[in-house]
Amino acid sequence: MCTQIDAIFPTGGVAVAGPEYLRIAADLRRRISSGEFGPGDRLPTLPALCEHYRVSETTVRSAVRLLASEGLLETRARAGTRVRPRPPIHRMAADRYRTTPGAKSTPYTRDQGISWSEYRLDKRFEKVRADTELAGLFECEPGERLLARHFVFYDNDQPTQMSTSYVRWTDVAGTPVADPINEPWPGGTRAQLASLGIRVTRITESFTTAMPTEVEAATLRVGQGVPVLRYTRRHIADTGRIVEVAHPIVRRGDTTVVEFVIDLDD
Repeated sequence: MCTQIDAIFPTGGVAVAGPEYLRIAADLRRRISSGEFGPGDRLPTLPALCEHYRVSETTVRSAVRLLASEGLLETRARAGTRVRPRPPIHRMAADRYRTTPGAKSTPYTRDQGISWSEYRLDKRFEKVRADTELAGLFECEPGERLLARHFVFYDNDQPTQMSTSYVRWTDVAGTPVADPINEPWPGGTRAQLASLGIRVTRITESFTTAMPTEVEAATLRVGQGVPVLRYTRRHIADTGRIVEVAHPIVRRGDTTVVEFVIDLDD
């Protein structure tokens, strides 16, 4: 006799060595990946899952928690467990720092493909001194005074990026750049520095990936199992002096594509 749960979960599954909850998680993960359960779909009830897999509630809950930590599922009171909608993929093009004079945009809004009205920025500024790591990135002496600018970037109220951007206090003290009220600044950091008479001619970026910290997961609203992309950016003036370091910039790694264009001479 075929029950409703058997119709939803046909016979067969994924062979996984180890605890039962890993086998169940692997089977659910496969069905989500294949599209059997799409974004927003509700999973069968806990009792139904227990009956189908012939395991205890504790085992099923462990499998669901694992998939929630990976960002695949979300559980809400009185709403059940649903497949979490996946944010759209965003491509970070190599030319995103090129600016159009007078345009009300930043590299972030161009990356996201959003208008200025869809962009929101949380910010917190503080004066700090360069530790050994920051001194190495700035190629300055440890202890140099810096302005640390902590940002969380929102695309239509969805946080998608966080960063701490450092500029030299001697460059920005007493200027509009040092006042958070002026953020977000059209044109971004390059335009800010240009307003101070600093001409940026080079930007470098270095990328790594890792699992998120608790703060990163909470801020970006991702599961602990969703990897993040962390990168360090440096703005370099035409004099060769490093005038800004963003360390780190953090984005969710499963929806970010970094694109490079390399022109080769024949």
